[in-house]
Formats: sequence, C-alpha cells, structure tokens
Amino acid sequence: MPADDRWPNSRIHSPVDLERGGMLSSRRRALPRILFVRNRAYIFLAFVTILFLHQGFYSGHNTHPDIKLSPVGTKFKLDALSKATGGLFGNARGTITGHPIPKLMDEAEDKFRAKLKKQSKTLEDAVKEYRRRYKRSPPKGFEEWWDYAQRNDVKMVDEFDGLMSDLEPFWQLSGEEIRRRTLQVGELPSIHLVRIRGGEPSTVKMNHAYEDSEVSARAHGFRSMVSKFSAKLPDMDFAVNAKAEGRVLIPWEHQQYPNLTIQDSSKGIESVLGGPFIPDWNHDENIWEAWRRTCPPDTPARRLFSSRRNPLALTRPTNYFSFASFNQGDASDEGSEEVEQIEGPGDDFHFMSTTNSIIDFCLHPHMHTSQGHFYSDWRSIPALYPIFTPARAQGFMDIRIPSHYYYGSTKRYTYGWDPVNLELKDVDKMEVNWEDKVDKVFWRGATTGGGSHPAGFVGLYQRHRFLRMTTPSLSSPSPPSTELRAVTFADPPTSNTYKTTLVPLTHLNTELMDAAFVKSVGSDSYPGGEKALKRDHRFGDSVPLGEHWKYRYLVDLDGMSYSGRFLAFLASDSVPIKSTVYEEWFSDWIQPWVHFVPLSTTYKEIYNILAYFSGPTTSTLLAANASLPSSSFPSPSPSHSSPSTDIPSADSTNSTTTTSTDTPKRKSILSEYALEALQKQDTKEGRELMRNVDAERRLKRIARAGKEWKRSMGRKVDMEGGVFVNFYGFNSFERRDADGSMVSVERN
Repeated sequence: MPADDRWPNSRIHSPVDLERGGMLSSRRRALPRILFVRNRAYIFLAFVTILFLHQGFYSGHNTHPDIKLSPVGTKFKLDALSKATGGLFGNARGTITGHPIPKLMDEAEDKFRAKLKKQSKTLEDAVKEYRRRYKRSPPKGFEEWWDYAQRNDVKMVDEFDGLMSDLEPFWQLSGEEIRRRTLQVGELPSIHLVRIRGGEPSTVKMNHAYEDSEVSARAHGFRSMVSKFSAKLPDMDFAVNAKAEGRVLIPWEHQQYPNLTIQDSSKGIESVLGGPFIPDWNHDENIWEAWRRTCPPDTPARRLFSSRRNPLALTRPTNYFSFASFNQGDASDEGSEEVEQIEGPGDDFHFMSTTNSIIDFCLHPHMHTSQGHFYSDWRSIPALYPIFTPARAQGFMDIRIPSHYYYGSTKRYTYGWDPVNLELKDVDKMEVNWEDKVDKVFWRGATTGGGSHPAGFVGLYQRHRFLRMTTPSLSSPSPPSTELRAVTFADPPTSNTYKTTLVPLTHLNTELMDAAFVKSVGSDSYPGGEKALKRDHRFGDSVPLGEHWKYRYLVDLDGMSYSGRFLAFLASDSVPIKSTVYEEWFSDWIQPWVHFVPLSTTYKEIYNILAYFSGPTTSTLLAANASLPSSSFPSPSPSHSSPSTDIPSADSTNSTTTTSTDTPKRKSILSEYALEALQKQDTKEGRELMRNVDAERRLKRIARAGKEWKRSMGRKVDMEGGVFVNFYGFNSFERRDADGSMVSVERN
C-alpha cells in the first residue's frame, strides 16, 4: 500500500514526507511501528472495551426521549417473549396434528381440581399443612380464622403461598422495629394508616404537607374489610398505599445480606433512606433504575451500562416491537400480489399457560419498555417498610390486600350492582344470553398505563399497543395497511387438520375487534400531545359497564397497575382474556385456562384464540382460498361494522377481483365445508358451518367456570378471610418479641 495511506489523518508525517523533507533520522522513522508493536495489547484492550460499551448500551431500555413509534403499532418478537416466560407456551411454529388450546385447558382443569380436592378438611390437617409448607407454626388466632373459614365456606384454606412470600422478609425485623417502621412510613406522601384502637378501626392521614387532600379510597376500603373482625385484633397500625403502583423496591444486596445491610430506623426514616423523601423522581432517576437494582449482579439488567442505549450508535439495535416477518418471506413486501398460505402455524401461534407475572425482566431487561409501571412518576422506597398494596409486580416487596374496587359496590366496577336500589343482584340487568352475544373482543377504557419518567415511552404502554394493533386503519396510509396475520384454523372444523393462512390485519380487526379509548389521561406525555394521541388511536364514547355483557370476549388490560374490572368480568357470562404482570390476593386461588384466558404481552395470539373458539372469519377463508388475489379484499369499514357487507362472497369473486390476466390461479386449499361457508357467508348457516362445536363448548365452559369462581371464591367473605389471616400473620411480627407468635393446636 502507498506509504501515505498508512497513517491517515495522523499528525506524524509519513516516511515519504520525512524523506522528502529530511526532517527525521531513519531511527525516528521506525518509531511509530515500534510503538504500535509494543502497545498493540493496549490497543486491542481499548478496542474490546469500546465494543463492549457499544453493545452494552443495547441490552437495556432506551431513555432517549425521541423514540419513534411505528405508525401502525408496536410489539415484541415472540421468540424473546418465549425465552422470558421459560417456554410456557403451547405449540410453536411447524405442522400440527392437534390444537394446543384443548391440552392447555385439560391440564389446567386437572391442576385446579387437584388443588381444590387436597384442601384440608380439619383444623389439625390445616396446621400440619401450614407447617409442612412454611416450616413454621401458624400465627396465634389461626383457630379463629379456621372457624371463620368453615362458617363462610371458604374453599382455599391452605393456599397462602403468595401471602407468606409477601411477609417472609419481615421475619428478620423485631416487633418493635416493625411497629416503628409502620408509623414512619405512614408519614410519607400517599401513605395512609388504618389504625385499630380498642377494636375500632379508623383511617389516619399523618402527612398534611402533601397535596393529597384526604385519606385515599384504598385506605377507606381496607378499613371496611378490617371492621368485620377488628374487635378480635389488638391495637395495630397498617400502612396502606394510596397509589395504584407498587412502592417498595429493595436492592438485591439488602435482600440477600440483611444482617450486613440492616438499617436502624431508631433515628428516623431519613436516616434509613439517606435523606428527605422526595415523592417524585424530578428527572434525576426513575423506577426502572431502582427496579433493576433488585436483580442479582450477574443478570443482564445489572450489567454495566445495561440500562442505557447509545443514541449515537452506528448499528441499529434489535427492535423488539417491530412486526415479525415469517420464514416464508416478509408479508409486508410492497411487491406482494397475493395473500399467501404458509407452511404450518406462524409466530402468532403461541399461547401462554399462565399470566405474564412470570416474565423475568432481570434476564430480559429490554422487555420492560412494554410495561408502564416501570415509568411511574412516584418515587419508590428502597428499604423494607410494611406497605399494603392491592397488587404486586415482580421485584416489588409490598404486601398484597384485596382492592377496594373488588370489595366495594359501584356502577363502574361491580357486576349486578343496582345504583338506584343500592343492592347487588346475581344477574346484571344488562346481561345477554350466551347465544345472543357478539363474537367480538370488546374493550373500553382510559389512556392510563404508566407515568412519564423518563419521557417518550407512553406509546409503548399496554393499552396503547393493544389499541394500535386492533385498530391499525386509523394510522395507516391509504390504501389500507397490507400487514398480515398468520391465522390457523381447523378445516373441516371437527377434524385435526389445521391450515394456516396470512390474513390482512385490517379485515380481522373489522370482524373481531371493538376497542377504543374513552378518556384521555396525561396526553401531554404522548409524543406529539393529545392531537397525535387521538390520531394514532381510536376514541369512542363512554359506555356503562353493562355494555360489555353484549360481547363474548372481554379483554382485561393493566393500566397504572392492576385492572379493577377483572372480578366484574369474571362474574359475567362472557369470557375474560387477561394480560397482566401483576399478582393479586386471589392469584393462588384462580387458574388460567379454567376461569379466564391468559394473553401474552404482545397480544399477537389473540386472533388465533378466536379462530379456535369461534372458527375462521370470512376474511380468513377468503385468504385461504388460494384462487383469490389479495386485491379482491375490499377496504374495511371504519365504523367497525359487520364484515359480511364489505367482503365479497365466493360467488361474486369474478366481479370483485382484478381483471389482470397475469394473476396466477391456484387450487383452493379449503374443504367443501369451508367453500360452502364462503358461499353462504351472509347467512347464519354459513357462519355455523365452520364453527367447532367442541371448541365453543369449551369457551362456554370457561365463561361458566369464571362466573362460578366469582360466586364461590371471589366473594366479600373470601376477601375478608384473606385479610383476616393476613392480619394474624402480621400481628405475629408485631407481638412476637413480647409474648411469642406460635400456636400449638391439639384438637381432636
């Protein structure tokens, strides 16, 4: 190579220049090469370090506020989610001989029946089981709780795993320390006390400097639950979280080595927290930064620079919210002329066996951007303080209690509530018979989902992503979006023969989805403000709770925290499809695929869930009919009307397709059942031809099981029973240093 090219942009002259100018001796001319040889190890280490930092920036979230959203929607790649959930999916890509949903349901039903059957029948059995599970005796008062459970027919008398997990860290603290910490944390903003004195409960607000004008509804609801048995309790204080989000995040080191990192609260809460508590983040930090410190040091979330991305990086990071293409080719290619069939199920054919609460964000930190609670505006508490909260996400250390939305009766959150006569009825006055329910997914709600610390991520929150996925025509250019979904369905409907085809998402949404925001909350945090928010999402009018009962499928999505409507959905004759990262007081008692259908955080499988239970839609059959080119699909109706008037029948194919002689014609893959259904698509008979009787029976079974669960295990007395045993357990901490906390039961 030319000598001049060996030191580009260098201040040291090349050998040619040196010889021409006679500036240096031959010894000095060799100096750069010598320096390079001697220091090449250091140069290599510097290169590796730069490369490590460059890649490390990508392993976490993007705090750059100028993140751009897809105009159609955002979602994960399901392969990442599959790893994050430990493979807890049904079937995956490939040819199938049977649908995974029946297997998921059968296994879930067996598991729930076995759990219900093995519950203790006597107090002695309950004490033995308690000792076996938790390696300690039950708290004092357990006999009274058992009597209460028997009088009120409480079903799950042994299932305290969630409660014991919440209380376990407090065994390291003395009773005096717990009492002191309860009073201290009660002085913080948005923490209120439920106080029992002389058997009478009351609510107390100790912090009068913060903007909260009154004691929270959550504290009042908790006091109502306590009042049923407060006469049996000693004088106690309980700190109740006034916010929906969790509050306690303790670094991993403090959890693993409490004896080395124990914090003495005798000098006040400021000495424990290291200074005055500031209620919001003030842009200096955020929940995610606090949360990832709860992870073990060797996990990706804790690695150096793993919580940052380099906005100046030359290589584009993996976008886990992009629409995944299929192995058979990118379905979104502009040159695509036809709706293709693909070999076996696509990436949309994954089904959760449980809820998203099992996702380990320590191992998959990039996935945290999909969950709004990681962007809460409220500062977390980095020390072990006993705070009672209605729901608990992974990593938080709050103590779970039933939500006041579940315990109280309101027209917005309670099935069967008569606000005129102030009475609760078994059947809501707006309930609809199963046969008359609309075969669609229904959702209405506010734009809640998280805070704005850091800013720029609102569009990735749970509800926003679902709205953009299910109403893509709002933000798609004209002509309608060509984005496709892989839908797998049985054909004939009663067989084990399954066919997969790519269907325009716009048409699936017109046929299957009815979702809209009804209230804008915090629109200033959305990129572009409220105008952009309403441009990118469908908005509709508010509806009464009873409007939901017209539909067979009710999606339940997390907001700022848990969804307060879930028990109302269970009580109805419809089927809840729930996506949540939270565990609640009833999580040990309820079973996914028995009482509700679990949904992943991507929501992508929802179209295949409906294809199994309700059969393929007309647009799915048209897509599978290989002789129909994609141009035969009409523009969808923006009003979410029935697709039967918008999609051509098989008889009208010739009049609606393009006249180009270049369009290839292929033999249809559909059975005679499906072809007949296409010909009769505008009739009830046509719609019933492709319906799987067994699948619909299973769907109805979930609806009935959910309703029965709410009637027998989601009652007020069940919530009171949960709080009852919770109080006895917590009281054992407060009193154990004075008189012990264990009970010895010797009944016959």
